[in-house]
Formats: sequence, structure tokens, C-alpha cells
Amino acid sequence: MQRRTVLGAIGAVALSSATYFPMTACAAALKGDSGNPIRIVVPYPPGGPLDVSARAIADAISPAFGTVVVENRPGAGGNVGMSFVKQQKPDGHTLVMGAVATHAINPSLYKNIPYDPKKDFKPVSLVATAANVLVITPQFSEKTGIKSVADLIAYAKANPGKLNYASGGNGSAGHMAGELLKNKAGIDMAHIPFAGASPALLSVISGQTDLIFDNLASASANIKAGKLMALAVTTKTRTPLLADTPTMGEAGVPDFDIYTWFGLMVPGKTPDETVAELNAEIVKALRDPAMDKKFRAFGALPAPNTPAEFAQMIDDEAAKYKVLVKISGARVD
Repeated sequence: MQRRTVLGAIGAVALSSATYFPMTACAAALKGDSGNPIRIVVPYPPGGPLDVSARAIADAISPAFGTVVVENRPGAGGNVGMSFVKQQKPDGHTLVMGAVATHAINPSLYKNIPYDPKKDFKPVSLVATAANVLVITPQFSEKTGIKSVADLIAYAKANPGKLNYASGGNGSAGHMAGELLKNKAGIDMAHIPFAGASPALLSVISGQTDLIFDNLASASANIKAGKLMALAVTTKTRTPLLADTPTMGEAGVPDFDIYTWFGLMVPGKTPDETVAELNAEIVKALRDPAMDKKFRAFGALPAPNTPAEFAQMIDDEAAKYKVLVKISGARVD
């Protein structure tokens, strides 16, 4: 009996070690393992703010982790890329750049989405935020006399149904902002959805559509070049990147708080130790003054935080957009 007891104890220790050490190995294997590169999946096309940010972060953390590559998997408003990542091995070698659309808007917009935002992913760190901005062209301003949000509302009330606004698609943050303005100001504007933010913005610049709520990371270059006029930002407070532009609240439309955010996540069963290791290096990279300068150049502000803080933010944003999606009437089956 004693021999069996000793052997049983040895077996129990061996079993517990077998379940424990692989987790430790996962965390330890991240650094310097160039034979097993880390991937950052961007669920949107190349060239946008999320893609540019992912590539900047990949370069910054590669000295710590070895090879870090960026892989674009666009489609279905980000759902394709998110669905792909949820199926990957939860060992810290695959991250995804989740965003306000994938984790706050899509769960209320789509009848069915191929992932559970909470169960299938663990937040690592918020990466950046970017204010959304209401813009028109100088030519449109001259033609209509609109130089402020108050002018826009007055014009819309005097010309019901005449104005239209572009967006990057049904359920996009720009769509939500347009519908929120209509609801709060009591005006009528037609929504013109496009297959992405870039063609939507080009439609405004070319005069095909009248206005757009675009994120500052996308619109800033055209604002600086004088191709667009910024009427207001959609955040609660002014952004230092467009300090002279009022908020929607200051412009007379209260309780307006819509902005773009994006951050890095991993598959839901990734060990907490691995998440912490990734968070430490990503936060370190985002706090580098050189990175801050790089982000500000394209209209975004680095916003690193803890996994717990990022998780709470996602919950808060999901609750907010559940209301906004209902107000907009948008639905994708």
C-alpha cells in the first residue's frame, strides 16, 4: 500500500507538471523565438490606421520577440479576420487588431457574428484612439453658406431631405454619428454607405456627397491640405490634434461621444502570463516618444493600458453602441 501511495503521489506530481510547464513554456517561448514568428492580424485592408499602427508596433517589439509579421485578412466589417484569429493556437504567437467595429458595433449590428467578442478573445492593450470629425469641402461651404454645425442644422431644417452624408458602410462609426446627429438635431439627411472609409471620403472631396463623419486619422491630411473643412469633433473633449475645432457638444449638439479606437487581442484561452508578457512590451513601445510622434502624424493618439482596463472599456463601448445601433435602425443579416 505504501509503495502504491508513493507511486500515486509521483504520478500526481508528474501530471500536474505536464499541465503546468507547457503554459510556462508558452510564455517563455515568445521572446527570441525567430523560428516561430508572431503574427499581428489586421481584419481590414492594408494602408488604413489599424494597418499602419500594427506595422509600427511590429517593428518596435521585434527586438524582444524576434520576427513579427503583419497579416491583413479583411472582409465583412472585420468579422473575417476576427473569426480566423479565434481559431488560432492560444500561445501568444497570433494577435489581432480589434476595434470599435469588431467589438462594440458588430455584436449589435449583425444578426449573427462568427465569434463571441468576450469569450473568444482576451484584451492585451488598447493601442490608440482617434477622434471622429465632421467635415465638408470648402466648395460645399461656399455653395451652401455652411460654416458651422449650427449652420448645417439650420440648412437641413430649411431644406428637408436635401442633404446627404457618406459613410464607410452600414453600421460604421460614421453611420452611427450621422444618425445620432439626425436624432438629436431633428433633421433629415440621406445616408450614402460605401464599401469602406476611403471611397466614402473621396466621394465628399469630389463633390458626389455632401459631408462625412470620418476618423481624424483618415481625414487629417486633407484637412491640413485645405481640401476639407472641420466643423466639429465628435468626442466629449477637444483633441490636441485639432485644438481649434469645437466638439459637437460645444457646437450645440449635447451628449455626443463617438470616436475610433483599436487595440491588440489574443485568442481567448491564451494564458494570462503570456498576455502580461505581450502587454509589457506593447505598452513600452507605445510610450516611446518616437511612437507617439508617429501616431500623431496620422491623427491618432497612443493609449496603452492594462488588459483589465481594456476589457472594461470594451464592455462600456459595447453598451453604448447597442443603443446607437438601435437609434440608427441599421441591421446586417
